Amino acid sequence: MAWLWAKKFSPRKQGASKNAIYECGLESKSTGWVQFKSEYYLYAIVFLVFDVEILFLLPFAAAFKGLSLGTCVAMAFFLLLLIESLVWACAKGVLKWK
Repeated sequence: MAWLWAKKFSPRKQGASKNAIYECGLESKSTGWVQFKSEYYLYAIVFLVFDVEILFLLPFAAAFKGLSLGTCVAMAFFLLLLIESLVWACAKGVLKWK
């Protein structure tokens, strides 16, 4: 019944442009292989590491006056590791945008 209904009442769709295979209305022009530089991944990973480390520093900054000396020493050590990793990334050329 549906086939007969479609034959009787649906508009005709003749022509090369109506019968062509398309995706989103545009013809595909590439093979799908994209050359992507791996440096972008390393740049993103370094950004995420420093972003997460900043999240660890926020509670320390909020409660700075009520912390003990041991906590301040631990956070100073954490900051030294953060600075060391930043110096390493700069020395390796990770942060240079090419």
